[in-house]
Amino acid sequence: MAGGDQVFGNNVGVDELRPVFDEAMKNGLNLWDSAVVYGMGDSETILSSFTKGCKREDMFISTKFTPQIADETAADPVAAMCESSLSRFGTDYIDMYWIHNPADVERWTPYLIPLVKSGKVRRVGVSNHNLAQIKRAEEILSAEGVHVSAVQNHYSLLYRSSEKAGILDYCKENGIGFWVYMVLEQGALSGKYDTQHPLPAGSLRGETYNPMLPQIEKLVTVMRGIGVKYGVSPAQVALAWAIAKGTTPIIGVTKVSQVQDAVKAMRISLTAEEISQMETAAEETGVDTRGSWEMPMI
Repeated sequence: MAGGDQVFGNNVGVDELRPVFDEAMKNGLNLWDSAVVYGMGDSETILSSFTKGCKREDMFISTKFTPQIADETAADPVAAMCESSLSRFGTDYIDMYWIHNPADVERWTPYLIPLVKSGKVRRVGVSNHNLAQIKRAEEILSAEGVHVSAVQNHYSLLYRSSEKAGILDYCKENGIGFWVYMVLEQGALSGKYDTQHPLPAGSLRGETYNPMLPQIEKLVTVMRGIGVKYGVSPAQVALAWAIAKGTTPIIGVTKVSQVQDAVKAMRISLTAEEISQMETAAEETGVDTRGSWEMPMI
């Protein structure tokens, strides 16, 4: 469930990923985002095989409570899932712990409070929440002196729903970080794929994005033209765009070269004209890349 082979059409393990982890840490990219539901614990287990060899203070570990897989028999399902993550990572605290989906804001949000007060969690965030749900979560937490530190939503050139809903502005105004996933739309904006070179057949991302490639190609052409100016790929342009928007992109990396690309993207400063040019081209694609698990932000 939510494994790399089914979703992305690849199958990588410890041996392939160790050099990727080391390259990231060497370049100061030390924020690692996971969840129990990613491979039903396998993602955390593989990641922990690397993090356990590092000084704890040198890493920022982020993971999630996913309501859909909660142990309903537990007295505190959130604490139970958090404990399983703490055990896998071999640590006594999580830097950032998230409520993964807004299945029931009133029910699940309060469980974060004792985790913060006990020190098992340093900061908390909400993922895939709309603006009203974010504000309600903050109300519940702030009543006990805890606050939403970050929001993590799907955000890319092709899916700017959180921006249009006012979530980015709310976060900026209230000192809340905005972390973004799928900024490359599972590779569809990387420049690697087009109608002649589709995404892996039989994978969920292939089924989702291959029908959209004729429209997406036009945007990628614009991104590639901008990339020529900076000597970078469309993928790096997409990352630079997300950074320019004041967000923290969370990217999936399976190759050392992808880490190196991310480092280069951090050094790019896009102009307002380039950002506008890409956003216009993105709007003209007319595609909707909202995931089946996501509720509308607007």
